[in-house]
Amino acid sequence: MPIFELILCILGAVVLSSFISRFIPKISTPLVQIALGVVLAFLPTFPHIKLDPELFMVLFIAPLLYLEAHEIDKRMLFKTLKFSLPMAIGLAFGTMAVVGLMLHAVWPVIPLAAAFALGAALGPTDAVAVSSLSSEASFTKQQSGILTGESLFNDASGVIGFQFSILAAVTGSFSMANATKDFVISFFGGVALGIVAGVIANGVFTLVRRLGWETMTTRILMELFLPFLVFLGAEGFHISGILAVVAFGLTVHFDLNGIGGPNVARTNIVSNSVWTVLSFALNGTVFILLGLQLPDAMRASWLNHNVRNVELVGIILLVTLVVIAIRFLWVWLIAAPTRDPESGKRALLKPRSLRDAMVMTFGGPKGTITLSLMFTIPYTVASGAAFPMRDELIFIAAGVIVLTLLLANFMLPLIAPAEDTDKEFGKLTEITIEELTRTVQELTNRVNDDNRHAILPVIDSYNNRIARLRQRISMFDSQEFETLRIDALHWEKEYVHKRLDEARADTQMDKHHRELQIEACERMLDQIMNALRHASNKKTHYRAVSQIRGRVHGLRHQLIMAVRRAHSKFRNSDSALNENEIYYYLRSTQISALDSVITRLYQEMQGDTYKHEYCALLLRDYQRARAELASRNDIKTAAKIAPQISEVKHESYSIELSIIQEMLESGEISRSQAKQLRSNVYVMQVDAEAEL
Repeated sequence: MPIFELILCILGAVVLSSFISRFIPKISTPLVQIALGVVLAFLPTFPHIKLDPELFMVLFIAPLLYLEAHEIDKRMLFKTLKFSLPMAIGLAFGTMAVVGLMLHAVWPVIPLAAAFALGAALGPTDAVAVSSLSSEASFTKQQSGILTGESLFNDASGVIGFQFSILAAVTGSFSMANATKDFVISFFGGVALGIVAGVIANGVFTLVRRLGWETMTTRILMELFLPFLVFLGAEGFHISGILAVVAFGLTVHFDLNGIGGPNVARTNIVSNSVWTVLSFALNGTVFILLGLQLPDAMRASWLNHNVRNVELVGIILLVTLVVIAIRFLWVWLIAAPTRDPESGKRALLKPRSLRDAMVMTFGGPKGTITLSLMFTIPYTVASGAAFPMRDELIFIAAGVIVLTLLLANFMLPLIAPAEDTDKEFGKLTEITIEELTRTVQELTNRVNDDNRHAILPVIDSYNNRIARLRQRISMFDSQEFETLRIDALHWEKEYVHKRLDEARADTQMDKHHRELQIEACERMLDQIMNALRHASNKKTHYRAVSQIRGRVHGLRHQLIMAVRRAHSKFRNSDSALNENEIYYYLRSTQISALDSVITRLYQEMQGDTYKHEYCALLLRDYQRARAELASRNDIKTAAKIAPQISEVKHESYSIELSIIQEMLESGEISRSQAKQLRSNVYVMQVDAEAEL
């Protein structure tokens, strides 16, 4: 029971951290989670129990490393391999050696092997720790690729170095020859096992999909289960489970291109969502545990009369300084052979080279892997005695993690300020236009007399999207346009509220028609409120409160409607509102509401509250939506054509995904851009199926 309560408390803190981070975006989420962990540690009712250290290696490191390897941009990884590998291997072992020797020299009470273990644990970096700063700081593609590749590979080198150091500390003996032999076997054995497991998994999933046996449940469960199986299998063969999981993540793909149709697309969306939640929960749990560990480690150190508090704090500052200095020098020296692309000369002392070195230095804070490794330090050595200075070692590692996170949090936005979001928006918009244009060309080639009535509306919708994107691409301020769009939704909501109040107050109207009008208005209000909740305007405290109120209002509307329908059917099934009649009233109300917004936009174009071109752009969107609604008034015709149009839509999405894959393979777009384009198509596929 205490373990269950502990899990609930930690997960609750992780959820709370996600809410708090939205109100203080300049503070990275890991720092918030560490603070919450400290608060939990001081609660008198919080359960305090010891967890098995080996559990951290399997439960946290295996899935996190798999996910990191699985989602990495492999093309960029290979391009930056000559930079990331020296940092991942050389810098990791260099940090282990320098930190270990320095710590043992200034604090001899810590055995050399234990000091090396701390240095090895401080080798791995945590790119996830600074992901929450993406809106405040930015990296170049090369810097991002190097940091990601380093974070992936130095996890493995750091874990291997840590395990050998702990083995020497526990047994009290160390053989260089045996260590080298074990390292080679562990390294290459782990890589080989991971690759073989990845190839087998790809073959199995391809076969299962062809036979029609794959379901969303089996696919997601297997994807979650396999990293643990690979890790435990490798450990059973006494080879590196970490490298096996990394190699497996780089090899397996699960048909993530999504060309297999809407079912595969839906599965990919669910898979991404599950892994996103799991990754956030695991990373958050580790940082919450870090906060929980800080008071205990501090209390144990403070009560230890053999350790001076000032000395302990000084050691933390010294280790942090050494880690940062080693990293800066290593990055700077690795950049020495590279030449300036404009002058062709080496530029070691130029401000830009120093700035890039500082970005790479502070962009590699310590985090999840470091703390997980430190938690695996055994409580006793081979003789049965307590592991020397275990609490102090964990406290030092925790202090270095906090300091490097603070430096990343406050230094990176100053050194690498965020790029103009509108510029990035314009670039992705151009790519989207090209991809949509190719889709239209492919659909046009498939038009014949039998499918013309179904394909032409889909082609027209694509052309409308292209026209809107082209109009947005020049002199476009996404924030200002978004403000206008949200204001227009509020105008639409005000109009529908007015129609709803009039319907409720009109006692002369036929009761059946009055109920139809009220039902249509309430349904449309739900649609508008849902659109407002998902609007991407800049988040403020007021908007957060408004969203909460909107959700409560929407839930109340849905509950009232459900009770009303149930009561009507229970009282008399024949008196229940007919959906076809509601359709007429709903479309009529929507058209009237759009007409009111169109009139308002014409008026705003004469004023100076909004830019003329933004009003014209949104006006075109509303006019197009109004024309589409007006063409749907014939329910019989719409019902006859709708299935064929839906089939063409699904076909067009498959065409889009194929084109995206072709653009990626030809080098026209990057993997991250392809991922964004695919995500849009996946969502549209699921929405299209929801309409059926």
